[in-house]
Amino acid sequence: MSNASRIPPIQCLQTFEALARLRSVTQAADELFVTPSAVSHRVKQLEQIIGTKLFGRADFSLTVEGSEYLAHVREGLHSLQRFPSAANNQGRRKLRVAVTPTFARSILMPRLKQFLEAYPEIDITLQVSIPLLDVVAEEADLTIRFGTGRYADVEHLCLTKDEVTPLASPAWIRENGPFSHPQELEGLALLRSPLEPWRTWFAANDLDWPEPMEGSSFNDIGLMCDAAALGLGVALVRLKLGAPWLENGQLVRLFDRNVPSPHAHYLCWRTGTMERWECSTFADWLKSALA
Repeated sequence: MSNASRIPPIQCLQTFEALARLRSVTQAADELFVTPSAVSHRVKQLEQIIGTKLFGRADFSLTVEGSEYLAHVREGLHSLQRFPSAANNQGRRKLRVAVTPTFARSILMPRLKQFLEAYPEIDITLQVSIPLLDVVAEEADLTIRFGTGRYADVEHLCLTKDEVTPLASPAWIRENGPFSHPQELEGLALLRSPLEPWRTWFAANDLDWPEPMEGSSFNDIGLMCDAAALGLGVALVRLKLGAPWLENGQLVRLFDRNVPSPHAHYLCWRTGTMERWECSTFADWLKSALA
């Protein structure tokens, strides 16, 4: 999300100045009333924005470029201190993010505390969007979409790709298995979703079966995972989205092989949105958190 034309947010500049002066993340965090992780995130964000490494070693000694930049930062901060209203016009920021349900549940929520601790001045509102249809209850600043990535109406970046594999409940597998070859799924209950067509997995396993047209269908992967966990059949699930069900043992794999999903999750925004600090900060953080 780096952009040479972006003006670094004052929070990042203040954090850089404090860390350069104190040479301690903990002391800088105490002075600024933020967490140590916030100090690290903000300095990293500043380096990404200006495209320059500011600190050279673990003792927080400055690079040559860092020393030069520090002089400009101190001059700028000193000027702003003479106009308190300008310096303090960086209060709480509101950020609205529309996100697909299972991505929120499996991927975003387990990491969200890290973001909130790093950027306590950002109040985030999460609202649910419908995958593929891109239906959002209210207007959002940033939208996480699932699809092909061919979005002509918005700017976007790919957040994460994934792989799919069939999952089912242990009880269902005991009743219908064991399974050693994909061919053994013939005639069994295959749960369906327009978000994850079975033909991708069929083709990768040299099965010339048509897309299932009968049986239960779900437009949300989380609901499909819940249905599979309750023994309704086999679900073709992306592993990153299915992680909570796999980790707690509600679902297990039928086969060892994974197949790349044809779709991915994308962060989308309207032109000009990234000029707002809270939007670019969230985008930078999310991309880094999922790397």
